[in-house]
Amino acid sequence: MKILFEYPNCTTCKRAKKFLKEHDIEFEEISLKEKTPTKSQIKAVQGSMGLKRLFNTSGKTYRDLNLKENFDDLSAEEAIKLLVKDGSLIKRPVLIDEENKVFLIGFKEKDWNILLKK
Repeated sequence: MKILFEYPNCTTCKRAKKFLKEHDIEFEEISLKEKTPTKSQIKAVQGSMGLKRLFNTSGKTYRDLNLKENFDDLSAEEAIKLLVKDGSLIKRPVLIDEENKVFLIGFKEKDWNILLKK
């Protein structure tokens, strides 16, 4: 099962959901306001994408924590704890398909076309 972590009012998330529905791709929607990816899910995505790419670098929480200046001082473990603790730090949407080892962050249709081949 594919899991889509999103914010209901996010226009990028809406485009991602529309893409999934138009291509009859089944998925479970999870609001980042209610639940964040697990530590193991973040580690899987991070291994595929790199840890910094998971962060919503334009978000208020990222700025409030002064992560632009301090990100390089964080250990991987500290960064993962921040992401698990606060969904507003996560770039959205995040699609996790552990079965097929597909992890997508943000929505770019050309990148998401990989799902059509699975």
